[in-house]
Amino acid sequence: MNVLFRSLRVIGSRFYRQISVNMIRRTQIKKVLCVAEKNDAAKGIAEIMSNGRSRRREGYSVYNKIYEYEYNLFGQNVAVCMTSVSGHLLSLEFKAPFQKWHSCNPVLLFDAEVEKYCPENFIPIKRTLEREVRQCQALVIWTDCDREGENIGFEIIDVCKAVKPNIQVFRARFSEITPNSIRRACETLTEPDINISDAVDVRQELDLRIGASFTRFQTLRLQKIFPESLSDQLISYGSCQFPTLGFVVERFKAIQAFVPETFFKIKVVHEPNEEESVEFSWKRHRLFSHTACLVLYQMCMEDPMAKVISVTSKPKSKWRPLPLDTVELEKLASRKLRISAKETMKIAEKLYTQGFISYPRTETNMFPQNLNLTMLVEQQTQDNEWGNFAQRILESGGPTPRNGNKSDKAHPPIHPTKYTNSLQGNEKRLYEFIVRHFLACCSKDAQGQEVTVEIEIAEERFSASGLTIIARNYLEVYPYDKWYNKVIPLYTADTMFQPTAIEMVEGQTSPPQLLTEADLISLMEKHGIGTDATHAEHIETIKSRMYVGLTADQRFLPGELGMGLVEGYNSMGYEMSKPDLRAELEADLKLVSEGRKDKASVLSYHVAKYKAVFIESVRKAKKLDEALSNYLGPAQEITEQEQGEMEIPLPVRKCPQCNRDMVLKKKKDGTGMFLSCMGYPACKAAVWFPDTVLEVSRDESVCPTCRPHPVHMLKLKFKRGSLPPTMPLEFVGCIGGCDETLREVLNLKYIRGGVADSGSRAHNGSGSNQPRTCGICHEPGHTRVTCPQGT
Repeated sequence: MNVLFRSLRVIGSRFYRQISVNMIRRTQIKKVLCVAEKNDAAKGIAEIMSNGRSRRREGYSVYNKIYEYEYNLFGQNVAVCMTSVSGHLLSLEFKAPFQKWHSCNPVLLFDAEVEKYCPENFIPIKRTLEREVRQCQALVIWTDCDREGENIGFEIIDVCKAVKPNIQVFRARFSEITPNSIRRACETLTEPDINISDAVDVRQELDLRIGASFTRFQTLRLQKIFPESLSDQLISYGSCQFPTLGFVVERFKAIQAFVPETFFKIKVVHEPNEEESVEFSWKRHRLFSHTACLVLYQMCMEDPMAKVISVTSKPKSKWRPLPLDTVELEKLASRKLRISAKETMKIAEKLYTQGFISYPRTETNMFPQNLNLTMLVEQQTQDNEWGNFAQRILESGGPTPRNGNKSDKAHPPIHPTKYTNSLQGNEKRLYEFIVRHFLACCSKDAQGQEVTVEIEIAEERFSASGLTIIARNYLEVYPYDKWYNKVIPLYTADTMFQPTAIEMVEGQTSPPQLLTEADLISLMEKHGIGTDATHAEHIETIKSRMYVGLTADQRFLPGELGMGLVEGYNSMGYEMSKPDLRAELEADLKLVSEGRKDKASVLSYHVAKYKAVFIESVRKAKKLDEALSNYLGPAQEITEQEQGEMEIPLPVRKCPQCNRDMVLKKKKDGTGMFLSCMGYPACKAAVWFPDTVLEVSRDESVCPTCRPHPVHMLKLKFKRGSLPPTMPLEFVGCIGGCDETLREVLNLKYIRGGVADSGSRAHNGSGSNQPRTCGICHEPGHTRVTCPQGT
């Protein structure tokens, strides 16, 4: 069924393209609007398509120019208008009533209405698109070919279709800004992929809801409890940044908990002459028993002659590197160049838009067969440093890349697309690294000969190895890897010799080291935290929030706030610093992007899951206070009113109008309670309890009759004299509609099983309150239950 579904999608896509091309030919399109993700990309693409003859003019944004030229598209000559946005054109935000921090209880943010809007500084770009698209008959999206790029493309489409609904839309797919790639993209225009865009919409909305609710809760609570330490501190939470912090804390705590063990081993040294020295390693490696090691050592000392058991010689290879994907680029740049992942990706994006390298966000580490590697190597032969090496690759049979086994079926590995020697600083260093890495993986493995000598002393085996490098091959162009000759004297099997020294050596096991940035990226990739496009961003966030710091040798050390947050949440039973919650979400986002899961169902599932975690976290918030007090000092007591403001109201029932939760709230003047829909102000459904009700609270029991399930029972306390003498002043009743006594006491009116209005004041949804009349005497102010005539 899945195979059939995918086949239909492919056929449908081809059909869409053919129909669209035919429609364009029939309507004789004269002008096409092309939109790239950044101005540099628009400029580079326009230069290629126009053969350097484009005309530049200004748009409403000074940073996003317009390039005009003629091009043969869809088999006809058309006027092209190429412009750009600057990343995401629209932002997601809560609607006005929920934007201020003190506007609502943070739990409401899981259900609050959100909307996409154009930020003020992006309005000039939006105006340019609106103006230009009016003169065009087709729109071609040239944004980056990844998830974010696809989503930005749909933002452009939405803006353009708002002013020209009938505009025809196409997607250009490319991996590098080179003439061949751009021309191929023009010849194979396709439709935008809504599934990929939907995955980004889900991620954006979840990040907004989860981040805002937890960040407001943490910040507002902890600033009150630790005013001296955290009065001005934003204590943010993100479902990716927190597991990233968790990796750092977990490694630090593993080091703290590490108990070194003493071990013992035997070392044999042989110095056949003044210039040579060989150290033989014990085959047992090490023992943790001093007595056992001492016995074996004494046996060796009693008969210290060494006999050569075997001498073996075999070829040894040092493998050339695999083609670069994004994660490997970030890790290697951090290790070899000491450039952070964030800076690496910033530079790589710039090199890409300038046409020097291919698209830097890729999960692929194998070159596609249709990529002309020979031409790419030829471009590098003119360089003074690695040009000769590139020439030797061509002369020895051409590129022979070592390929990996990963492909995202969208982009090739990162490689140079054009030669340049005009770069400076870190741009030059990163470009040089990408070129050298590309040439290295297109070369051959380094070759050597390894000799292993095994000896025996008193039946204990020891061995030593030597290496002779025969051909350095890729190492000649790749100085980031090291491989050294290790000379070993010539030994002959079955010969005997007297070791220079036999020693019993004592040592201790070592704890693991703190994480480097490369280590942290590896863990994030392994556990599915974020994507290759967001790893650097999450690492920068935990640094900027001061959850972690860096040691002198650039290793991550958790700060007091970071330690306290992780320990506090872990003590609640929800291991929010573990990767499981976010990893499940990332897996679902992948399924959404592939069209195998529905956007709405994934969104509702994860909102509900994180909301449940949030409610429990607030309920157990004192555990967070206790954990942080270990690092920040004693927690300050908060008043009962402040505590009440922070508590999460528990749902009583579903709203009959919008199906959101209805919760108990206090009136603003503090004189009573009402049942309110959490969808307010969009939904104004409410139940106002009359002044005769002194107290009302949710009971844990659930009505077995009322639907939709669950409808919780309510505990009510009434004023003395407000009920007939036969009725108790305190009792538990159901507000779902089945409890006739409670319905009469509160004078509730039900429609379709839901509460419409209530009490001596009936909220009619428009804000007006009309007095209710008795069903027996028709006088206002009481009900059938409290009517004197009825009694």
